[in-house]
Amino acid sequence: MRISILAIGRMKQGQERELMARYFDRARAAGKSLGLSGFDIVEHAESRAGSPASRKSEEAAALSASLPSASLLIALDEHGKTMGSDDFARRIARWRDDGKAGLGFVIGGADGLSADLVRSAALTLSFSPLTWPHQLVRIMLAEQLYRATTILSGHPYHRE
Repeated sequence: MRISILAIGRMKQGQERELMARYFDRARAAGKSLGLSGFDIVEHAESRAGSPASRKSEEAAALSASLPSASLLIALDEHGKTMGSDDFARRIARWRDDGKAGLGFVIGGADGLSADLVRSAALTLSFSPLTWPHQLVRIMLAEQLYRATTILSGHPYHRE
């Protein structure tokens, strides 16, 4: 099962991008034996439309277009479901075992995600009710994806 992050906004070169890449490299290595692959990011420019609703609509179209075919869309939104790392890992394993082709985790721009895109998601996930900068959300998601691979493989990285 291929795992991707689809995001609005571009991360500049620097420590944040390096940290995200480090977690993705670890996830790729650990995920191979688990049938998990990809661990990549597709970035889209922020919309320049005049209103928040128009920006969210344009950004949703770009995110949807880049979702690999037959992949489930997972929306990251502060109003979504919170879950622990073990539950997150088990959910990924269940989707993999059910034969899902891939997961596309979507991260919106400054205005968030369109309501239509959120409604179309197989899961709307929240890291907390706080609003986070997109750079940090990418790093936190990359780390949780790596953590999920370690949980599923029995590696001691994750501790209760």
